[in-house]
Amino acid sequence: MLEDVTVTCPYCWETIALELDLSRGDQTCVEDCPVCCAPILVHYTVDDEGQLDTLTVARENG
Repeated sequence: MLEDVTVTCPYCWETIALELDLSRGDQTCVEDCPVCCAPILVHYTVDDEGQLDTLTVARENG
């Protein structure tokens, strides 16, 4: 199941949209910001019902 979410880029502070694949369970991945092209570390967890539980975004390089 895909879910669209909006987050704030930790580099340029712009609001961006991400598409998460919740059917794969908990994930950690890197997505490039479509505004500033910086690498964003995305981590999310999925609950027992397959719904988004937690979502964090951070700078990939600390």
